[in-house]
Amino acid sequence: MSTNQSPIEILDQLVAYGVVPVIRNSSADLARTAVTWLREAGYGTFEITMTTPGAVGLIEELSAEGGALIGAGTVLTPAAVADVVKAGAKYVVSPCVVPKVAAACRDHGVACLMGALTPTEVHAAISAGADAIKIFPASTVGPAHIKALKSVFPGVRFVPTGGIDATTVASYVASGVACVGAGGKLVDETLVKKGDREGILAAGRQLMEAYRAAKGA
Repeated sequence: MSTNQSPIEILDQLVAYGVVPVIRNSSADLARTAVTWLREAGYGTFEITMTTPGAVGLIEELSAEGGALIGAGTVLTPAAVADVVKAGAKYVVSPCVVPKVAAACRDHGVACLMGALTPTEVHAAISAGADAIKIFPASTVGPAHIKALKSVFPGVRFVPTGGIDATTVASYVASGVACVGAGGKLVDETLVKKGDREGILAAGRQLMEAYRAAKGA
């Protein structure tokens, strides 16, 4: 995988993958297991959240392995941007608008996805230099909200995350999203702890199939 991709090329790659698993676990070992199983299910990108213990080390490990596009989530400071980029992250996700994080992403040449819900927040995130807007938590506002935002920000790439599963993903695709993020049900910690590989594989494949069907792929 090229190491000199532009932020837009990285974003294009995310859009091509379609579904971004948001890995938020109580330990790096559980997170690593979830990534391994979801790779088996056909996923090619992973957002490792900074709330996962040992997140930077895991990003470094997965980046060194190659074969997947690794990003960092819940990034709230420029120092954290520097840490995750050094570890190999190609995109950085923040749950809210933090202009200094967007500036740090530009300095390091990585894609920046910034969280927003309202038109004012979307405008602030784009003005700060975000490459895409993470609508979080998406389930509290739903696809109709994103469709309305898309009508006034037609050139903005929206990536809803939070509460999206195989039963709801088609309605988000219909609202004009660029791609989607999925955590909870896709990376069910209870299943990972139990060693239920088949359960994770089934959930992963079901969501990906639903997304591709909605896209007509």
